[in-house]
Amino acid sequence: MALQKTKLSDVISVTGVTTVGIFTVGQSTTPVGVTSTSYVKGVVMHNIGIGSVVASLYFYPTGENVLAHGNTAFRMARVDLAESETFFYETNYPITMTGSDQIVVDILPSTNGGSGIGTVVNFQILGDTDIEI
Repeated sequence: MALQKTKLSDVISVTGVTTVGIFTVGQSTTPVGVTSTSYVKGVVMHNIGIGSVVASLYFYPTGENVLAHGNTAFRMARVDLAESETFFYETNYPITMTGSDQIVVDILPSTNGGSGIGTVVNFQILGDTDIEI
């Protein structure tokens, strides 16, 4: 295996009120191949929708299932994003993901009112990965 300095994901657009996995070790692809052990340095969230939403970021360990709502035991960030607002989740030291660990996000209606329906939040995962050669 060789460490590849590459983006872990393209921009991923998530629409409406939903909970969804956006990255899975061993399944997600990068420009240089399928991910193996991955080192997540940060995640960018940007609300391109027409209203405010609450966006959450989760790091699920291998074997945990993604349900209709994110499991708060795995939540690392929760932020109310106004229209056109950007939030950066960054760590001083990369988060190591192995096996089939996942990054999961959810979008919920804003705590300031609104339905969240029709809202779009863009996510991009920043970091490095080992690629099996």
